Amino acid sequence: MGLRRAEYGLAGLACLLALSAWPGEAAAQEGGRTIYCCDVGGQPVCGDILPAACYGRAYREMSPSGVVRRTVSAPLTAEEIARRAETERQRRAEEADRLRQLRLDQALLETYRSLKDLDSRRDRELRDLDRSIRELRERESELIERQQVLIGEATRTEDSGVAASLEEDIRTLDSEIVTQSRIIAAKLRERNAVLDRFEEHRRRYVELISATPD
Repeated sequence: MGLRRAEYGLAGLACLLALSAWPGEAAAQEGGRTIYCCDVGGQPVCGDILPAACYGRAYREMSPSGVVRRTVSAPLTAEEIARRAETERQRRAEEADRLRQLRLDQALLETYRSLKDLDSRRDRELRDLDRSIRELRERESELIERQQVLIGEATRTEDSGVAASLEEDIRTLDSEIVTQSRIIAAKLRERNAVLDRFEEHRRRYVELISATPD
């Protein structure tokens, strides 16, 4: 492809002609020569070595006849380097997330043989938790009942020593009741977490088996 005069203008043409004005043997050596050109202020600046005006700019490596052999982009600015680094960071983070989800999906498919198996495991965990919560509440009721009995005895006794002993027992039961209530609350939170976990597992499991080709 010849030098496009309309693009580079008379100044570019004069530049190339001047660089091409070599002795007669230059024509035979043209294939090995390279001219470096860049655009400054809308006009090409060329030289047998990269002109100083082209430093930090995009430039072209051309044959003396105007054929562009290679185009070299301008060096990236600090802002462009930072933007490229951020893009690469995001790409790597997205790839890490994709691989993590892939591992989770594989583990999910290996954990449950079917939706029936998933539901069965959920129900079994909930039954165990419900039994534990029921036992804890029964124990809590026993402690409250025992405390009420002691409170009644403390109000009826006229013996200060017995009353003091009963008050101590009542305070001990108070502490046990509070502890029992906290354990029950923790078990209820655990039950909700199990429901949420299995709900998410079921939702994703359905997506995976629906996407699996027959």
